[in-house]
Amino acid sequence: MDKSIIDKGNDVRAGEELPLSTVNVWLKSEIADLSGNAEVTQFSGGASNWTYCLDYPDKSLILRRAPKGTKAKGAHDMGREFRLQSALKPVYKYVPNMIAFCEDESVLGTDFYVMEKLTGIIPRKNLPRGLATSKLQTEQLCKNVLDCLIELHQVDYKAAGLEHLAKGDGYIKRQVQGWSSRYRQAKTWNVPSGNWIMEWLENNMPARETICLTHNDFRFDNVVLDPADYTKVVGVLDWELATLGDPLMDLGNTLAYWVEPGDDFLAQATRRQPTHLEGMLTRNEVIEYYTRKMGLKVDDFTFYEVYGLFRLAAIVQQIYFRYHNGQTDNPAFKNFWIFVHYLMHRCKKAIKKKGK
Repeated sequence: MDKSIIDKGNDVRAGEELPLSTVNVWLKSEIADLSGNAEVTQFSGGASNWTYCLDYPDKSLILRRAPKGTKAKGAHDMGREFRLQSALKPVYKYVPNMIAFCEDESVLGTDFYVMEKLTGIIPRKNLPRGLATSKLQTEQLCKNVLDCLIELHQVDYKAAGLEHLAKGDGYIKRQVQGWSSRYRQAKTWNVPSGNWIMEWLENNMPARETICLTHNDFRFDNVVLDPADYTKVVGVLDWELATLGDPLMDLGNTLAYWVEPGDDFLAQATRRQPTHLEGMLTRNEVIEYYTRKMGLKVDDFTFYEVYGLFRLAAIVQQIYFRYHNGQTDNPAFKNFWIFVHYLMHRCKKAIKKKGK
């Protein structure tokens, strides 16, 4: 096996270092067989919770913490993320094993948790250069990843005793109103008001909703692939936003990130997963594949498309708001306001197309 294709962390970003001495002491109090000192790397991204790999001589761990400039409650609640994955693991095999949660802020300055490291390929913007691929295999990869989303949506959460994860009923309305409120709160002078789109979403909510387990950040760069066969999924990561929600809204969230070969240059410039490859399904093909396997009949996907794009605009704006107000100096966030304009444009385009 070519080890160069396995996903690895990078040098820790300046200002995001771990106080390793106190973390090391705490980890050894929680993990009986842990010895030696850790080599620390950090995974790319950092727009949401920060993720580190701690390589000890005999064990590798993943540590997740909230970024600076946020509090651990709400959108970056490490305790919720830890408990949710612990509850999901028995009914959804792709969740990593949770190891320990720390709410003692004297250790790291914020809540954090550690989990097992899943070793494999993470399909980020591009697949690894050393990976031999084919159109047929890439198509199978695409379908296998979608099947993981379908499998999650088909879990009987009531039989699994997971009703406590969220409110469930009324999810669509809560999401539309919640993301609208979050966008307004994070708005800066250089982005659109979004009022017309928010009003359209409020006035076009589907009368019917289905409640199931949802991931809400289901993307290729949040799955781990088997290095011996890149078409096979061995893990699903980043459960920060998971809840009981509507499956079609979850799919809309996924498709907001889905950049295909025919998309414009701005979409191509922001692509962060390999959905452009020959063999990948188009967004319309994804909808057809998903609804057929789920046994759903959807005559018009526009609401879910617009919701996914607007929600992503709100997430991007929240990140930019932190940069704009000096809560982070990550240069990757400097031009996020341009992407907000683009996503709002996509929303309006989809709405106008529906009106024809």
